[in-house]
Order: sequence, then structure tokens, then C-alpha cells
Amino acid sequence: MSSKTLAPHTETTSTGFPSARLGMLIFLSSEAMMFTTLIASYLVLRSSQTMWPPPNQPALNVTLTAINTFFLISSSFTFHIAEMQYKKGSLGKFLGWLGLTILLGVLFLSIQAYEYTNLIKEGLSLSSSTYGSVFFTLTGFHGFHVFVGVLLMNIVFWRGNAKNLSTKNHAFVENVGMYWHFVDIVWICLFTTLYLL
Repeated sequence: MSSKTLAPHTETTSTGFPSARLGMLIFLSSEAMMFTTLIASYLVLRSSQTMWPPPNQPALNVTLTAINTFFLISSSFTFHIAEMQYKKGSLGKFLGWLGLTILLGVLFLSIQAYEYTNLIKEGLSLSSSTYGSVFFTLTGFHGFHVFVGVLLMNIVFWRGNAKNLSTKNHAFVENVGMYWHFVDIVWICLFTTLYLL
């Protein structure tokens, strides 16, 4: 299959809205409600404490996480460029930008794992305190979503490399993009709430 055959194609519902996109929007809406509930619970818990973080808790590495946040935000831009190349039918450039996006996602997870390791060494864990529980729950749940996003992008990359991307599964690329942008937006909210406020 020639890379020039990568043209947009979508199946629509009776309303004229693409069915795959509608399904992803419904899924992301439920995920947004879940993250909103978790963040709201964190804020309620935090407001009930006289000091936050509680005394004798290891400090979060704001500088390192800010750099990590930059990597994740950058990955949204690289994925957007990849999508543009896909729509133009340029398979090589699409795979190049998608590969860079995957690399940034893996880098984000690696830095987060490094931060987790240091915090655990300093005594902060899921079971060490309420502060540790909410921190690892929120960031860990998001990290799992990043991991799933990286897996999905690897599937897209494998399909593209095998020239198995066609007009019939164009919606899959769009849905992965929507998911990845959502994950990035959620992280901005978490970074602001947990590290900056």
C-alpha cells in the first residue's frame, strides 16, 4: 500500500457525527469525571488539614517534574504534527513524529519512576501516610493512562510500519490522538494541584 492512500475516512452515526469519535468522547468524559472526583477529594482532604504537606514529609521535586511536564506537553505537539503528516499521506514523516511522541511518553514515565524511587527511599509511600496515599494514587492513576497511551501509539506505529494503516482505520489514529491530548491536559491539572498549589 502506498503512503499516499492514507486519506481520512470515517463512519458516521445517524446524527452525522463520526461514530468512533463519539465513542471516544463518551469514554473520555467518563475518565474526566473520574479524575475530577479524585482531584476534588484531594482538595477536600487538603483543606481539612492545618498544614499541607504534613510535617516531616519529603519534598516533591518541583523542578524535575516541571521539566517532565514540558516533555509531556511537547508530546502533544509532536503527535499533532504526526496527525497532520498522516492526513497528508506522508507515512515516513508520520512515523518519525509518532516515534518521537512515543519517546517523550517513555521519557515521562522513566522520570516519574525515578521520582517515585527517590520518594520511597525518603519514606513516602502509599502506606506511609494519607499524603503519600493520595499523591501516589493520583499520579499513579495518571501514569497508568500514560502507559496505555504509549502502548496504543506503539500499535499505531507497528501498523504504519507494516503499511497496515488505511482509510478504514483512520479513526483509530484520531482516537489515539484524542486520548493522548486528554492525558496531557489531565497532567497539567495534576501538576498544578499537587506541585504548585
